[in-house]
Amino acid sequence: MNASDLLKEIKNRKFKPVYLLHGEESYYIDMIADVIEKNVLTDAEKGFNQTVLYGKDTDMITVLNAAKRFPMMSEYQVVLVKEAQELKWGGKNGEEEKKGMDPLLSYLEAPLNSTILVFCYKYGKFDKRKKTFKAIEKNGIAFESSPIYENKVPAWIEDFVKESGYKIHVSASALLAEYLGNDLSKVANELEKLMLNVQKGQEISIEDIQNNIGISKEFNVFELQSAIARCDFAKACQIINYFAANPKANPMQLVLGALNAFFTKILKFHYLKGASNAAQELGINPFFIKEYELASKNYNLTKVFNVISYLRDCDLKTKGVDATGNTGDGDLMKELIFKIMH
Repeated sequence: MNASDLLKEIKNRKFKPVYLLHGEESYYIDMIADVIEKNVLTDAEKGFNQTVLYGKDTDMITVLNAAKRFPMMSEYQVVLVKEAQELKWGGKNGEEEKKGMDPLLSYLEAPLNSTILVFCYKYGKFDKRKKTFKAIEKNGIAFESSPIYENKVPAWIEDFVKESGYKIHVSASALLAEYLGNDLSKVANELEKLMLNVQKGQEISIEDIQNNIGISKEFNVFELQSAIARCDFAKACQIINYFAANPKANPMQLVLGALNAFFTKILKFHYLKGASNAAQELGINPFFIKEYELASKNYNLTKVFNVISYLRDCDLKTKGVDATGNTGDGDLMKELIFKIMH
């Protein structure tokens, strides 16, 4: 079951007695928990029937005592355990999972239908080999929130703003994804702030991002890639000089990572040339396919392999390997751009 299906069930009041929300991507864990916390009970019911606990400040016995209570003047009670990864889940060597010895397992095998027990287990996967996990799967919902691949982030951004009643230009979504990465909580937070300053129904542009998020329209990794693709050395140097003067806004590792991904896609494009599904294979919006066509003409296979080697060497130098003197990131980047484009 994906997040959308699970949220739909909850909003339709089709509840399970126990939910395990776990995984490395915290965004959906927080979203689902928030919907349960705000919408299952009325404000009048919450006073007696909603309990919020935190893993580092509680223990499993306290959680289970809360879960075993019956609701007061309500059909359900909600017990929400946030930061559940901080809980002590049992004893050593699996002894806690022997029936009759582990109170959590005993509860999970026959949970109260009037209780909605939610574990928010963030920043990692719950051990699926445990009997507790299998009991939750049998009698409740175990939802895993996995990280989204970086090449899927632009499409995720477009869907997010569409659901909020906005539109976003493909170049703007690509720029945001390039700078914010695949931390969906961070991306969603920036988008929500952005949409407060854009009229509903309006298409969000690169200018809107520049004005409200602080990413430069002209001097960003996205424009650097474009300058490199068309072999515009003067523009690339201008951007690199800007990066050197603003290192906090344009960290070296971010730039190197983006360029490595860019040239890796150019390499793939050489082997996909003429394929009708090239955009899909590269994980890019078809809007950008012309840029990769141009780059593949300006950088043949041999050159692409050389560039990837330059990027690797530069990355090592930033970490102090084979570095000479007190060469700063700005100088290393200038040297890199010269090698790439000559």
